[in-house]
Amino acid sequence: MGERGSAQGAGPDGPRLAALPAVLRAPGRTLVMGVVNVTPDSFSDGGRWFDADAAVARGLALLEEGADLLDVGGESTRPGAARVPVDEELARVLPVVERLVAHGAAVSVDTTRAVVAAGAVDAGAVLVNDVSGGMADPEMAHVVARTGAAYVAMHWRGHADVMDALDAYDDVVADVRRELGERVDALRAAGVRDSQIVLDPGLGFAKTGESNWPLLARLDELVADGYPVLVGASRKRFLGHLMAGPDGTPAAPEARDDATAAVTALAAAAGAWAVRVHEVAASAAAVRVVARWRDARQDHTTGRRATAGAAREGAR
Repeated sequence: MGERGSAQGAGPDGPRLAALPAVLRAPGRTLVMGVVNVTPDSFSDGGRWFDADAAVARGLALLEEGADLLDVGGESTRPGAARVPVDEELARVLPVVERLVAHGAAVSVDTTRAVVAAGAVDAGAVLVNDVSGGMADPEMAHVVARTGAAYVAMHWRGHADVMDALDAYDDVVADVRRELGERVDALRAAGVRDSQIVLDPGLGFAKTGESNWPLLARLDELVADGYPVLVGASRKRFLGHLMAGPDGTPAAPEARDDATAAVTALAAAAGAWAVRVHEVAASAAAVRVVARWRDARQDHTTGRRATAGAAREGAR
């Protein structure tokens, strides 16, 4: 995919971001996307926000903690999860999107279905976050092209009930970049503009454990392809295994938040456009720390160059 993109679009200040809605840009730092699960079977919160009133209250609380945008989803994508009927997904998602938008929130809809994406955009959502990258519903790309909404194309190989069996890679980073490049080509062919596209390496999707770490370690390679990059590591299984107890039992989802914040810092340092997290406060702090650290590094580099230039002039 390296030939398709331009490194000039990389990072939280890349020029590709200029074409995104203003609410999806935060000059100088990585955005924090807060998760609002309107599902009874989420792996991370067990349905605590399933009721629409509770979901809206949760979204507003995440905004208070520093979330830049909210990702509303009505279908669990945890490993092994069954599909939700489309009418049920619409009934879960649209009222919450409408109410959060009415409160002034920038809202993303987490769905693989074109009809849900279209309804959410009509209700005010500014971004469609599709874990299938358009593969689950052939109409999705046409909806994105028609509405002009920003669109997250995630790396995906199959639905939640089969994805664990699809964790087979030669070089996971090269394979993910190539397969994302194929999705970009398909989106373009359907009329989606480059300026609408955000990419996501799909941590935890057809990646059960060790496959996730090279993607994080080499995230700068995906960023350098030129598209804004979303990283969704929050509370995922590979962090649970990393933080396992002495007996090897994986840490519970809520016990993975510190590790999630650490990934946020690493992703921000690598130039990620946004991180998607369940608990916002620590990640909101992390992206600001990284932004200040980057500024200090830039100031130091600029100062050294200026000093070296002056020395050269003086030698003449």
